[in-house]
Amino acid sequence: MFPFEQLEVYKKAYSANQKVYRLLKEKSTIPPFVKNQLGRACLSIMLNIAEGSAKVSARDRKNFFVIARGSAFECSALINFLYDEGEVTDILKVELYSAFDEISRMLFTMIRNLNN
Repeated sequence: MFPFEQLEVYKKAYSANQKVYRLLKEKSTIPPFVKNQLGRACLSIMLNIAEGSAKVSARDRKNFFVIARGSAFECSALINFLYDEGEVTDILKVELYSAFDEISRMLFTMIRNLNN
């Protein structure tokens, strides 16, 4: 098992990614450019956490976690947009928005701890 697989933030990002993946597969009414952006941003969270955890220096780890956090913000904005356009249910919006918020907070704490 790789060390990143034990990180709670990675597990949450992985779970959110699964939900987004299913949403994007099921909804043919979402334009391809929006699907692409959301899919890439969601993957970016998970993959930057994984890659950042492999870095030796705190500075390098921090950079990857900052990028992952930015992608979480991007995903939450896209989920809000899709919700307002009627593409996402109330339940899924709350689940994903909450997940991205929690991931963002966890990453913020990790980044802050790397600064100390």
